Formats: sequence, structure tokens, C-alpha cells
Amino acid sequence: MPTNFVDITSIADLHKLYGCAKPKHPLVSFIDLQEVSRDNFSETEAFYRLGFYSVYLKQLKGAMRYGKSHYDFDEGTLVFTAPGQAIATSRHVAYNEGWGLFFHADLLHGTHLAAKINKYSFFYYGSDEALHISDDEKTILRDCAENVKREYTQNIDKHSQGLIVNNIELVLNYCDRFYDRQFMTRGKVNHDIVQHFEKLLLEYFAQDSLVEAGLPDVRYFASELNLSPNYLSDLLKRYTGKTTIEHIHLQITEKAKLLLWGSNKSISEIAYALGFEHPSHFTKIFKTKLGKSPSEFRQLN
Repeated sequence: MPTNFVDITSIADLHKLYGCAKPKHPLVSFIDLQEVSRDNFSETEAFYRLGFYSVYLKQLKGAMRYGKSHYDFDEGTLVFTAPGQAIATSRHVAYNEGWGLFFHADLLHGTHLAAKINKYSFFYYGSDEALHISDDEKTILRDCAENVKREYTQNIDKHSQGLIVNNIELVLNYCDRFYDRQFMTRGKVNHDIVQHFEKLLLEYFAQDSLVEAGLPDVRYFASELNLSPNYLSDLLKRYTGKTTIEHIHLQITEKAKLLLWGSNKSISEIAYALGFEHPSHFTKIFKTKLGKSPSEFRQLN
């Protein structure tokens, strides 16, 4: 059966879908999800692709698919989407409580947040990596989100954009803090993931040659661990101090050092054996990690 995609490109489109009055501001909205009408939603599951950022606090009854799988929303949970991402749902979802904060990238134009929005990597996490928060944390986030609403429902003046964006950034900074807490409280599970990743990494580079297999990327290991690439990198960074790609590059240089010491292969041959299509790419990574080119390293040893 073909996938049904519905594009919601603007805040006004979202209000129409939700059966809400016209938005007070064209680029930002705070919506109490209990007031949303489901009448405009498809009877069957459809993918709603949003053209803006969203932060949902949800506690609901019914099925909702976010990312690759259905998600259990028995607890209050925060879900984030970036422009172009899709959420699959139908009209048969009943909200117990919750709210949504929606803001278009154009709102951030010329602000400090525009330059750092991509650093909030939780916008690209998968469904099983949503943020579970306490009642106290819910209160903090709702207060910040309602400050956004308070600003855009007043008379707009020269201060409005800055104050709206500052409060959005405050929401995101609190979410960053709460994710750190969640990473810490799931220590045993995360430790097991780190160990599993390290095992996969060693096994991959234990191959005699990577000519056919090629270089592994972040998506490969994330898929093996059933995680999103961003979540895996953030988890590894918190527990090991290095992102996934840093771990991959470190393993590349370790294997390269052995080949440089223990073989007469040329630099190009070593690069191809490690899975590189272009030796210059290998040389660049090696020099970045060790401060010396492969040729310089070989001469010193």
C-alpha cells in the first residue's frame, strides 16, 4: 500500500490541521494538545511532514509512530522533530495532556540560536530515544513555552523576536540538561551499548582487508545497535569523550600504524586496504589524528 504523505509547511497549515483559530504569529505557536480536533486527520495512518521545528510534550492513548517504530507514550514524553521529518498518526489518538511548541527556521534568522540550532542533536533522535521527564521538569518546560506564547500574543515590538527566541532557546537548553540526566540514570544500559559498540568496531577492523567492505560510517554502527546516528554519537561522547566518527578514525589510525610499521606496502596500498577510495583522504585523517603524515610517521619509526 502506498505511503500517504501530507506536507504541513507553515504554522497556518498546522492550525488548520488541528482545527485551531488562525495563528497569532506566522512563525511560532504554542498549542495545548487537549484542544486539538482530530477531524482533519486521516482515518488511516498517514505521515505528516512538518516544515518547521517542533517540541511535543505528550501523554496520550493510542498509537503514534515516530521514526521507525510505534512508541509507548504511557509516561509524559518529549519528542522533537526538525523541518522535513515526518510523524505518522491518525485521528484515533486521544491526548490526556500535553502541548506543542512549533517554530519556523525563519523566526531564528539573524539570531544567535540560528547559528547553534543544529547543535541540539536531539531533533534527530529516533523514537526509542525520546526524553522522559518528571513532573517538576514538565512544569519548568511549560513555563518557558508559555513565555513564548505570552510574547507573541502581545503587541509586537522591536524586542519581540529576541524575547521569543530567547525563551525557545531556554526550552532547548533545559531539554539538553534533562537529556544529560537521562543518560546518567540509564548508566547500566548505556555502558552495555558502549561495550557492544567497541566490540563491533574491533571486529570490523579485524578484517585483513577492507577493500570490499569499505570504511564503516556512523550509520552502520547505529543500525547495528538499533539507535539513531545522533543518539549514538551523543551517548559515546558522554561516556568516552569521543563521538562515533572519532572512534572510527582512531581505529583507522591504529590499524594504519601497524601496516606502516610491519609492511612494505606503499601509502596508497595501505589506504586502499583500509577501505579508502582516495589515498589523500586517508592521509588527511591520519595527519589530523597524529600530527604527521603517514610518510613522516614511517620515517620516524
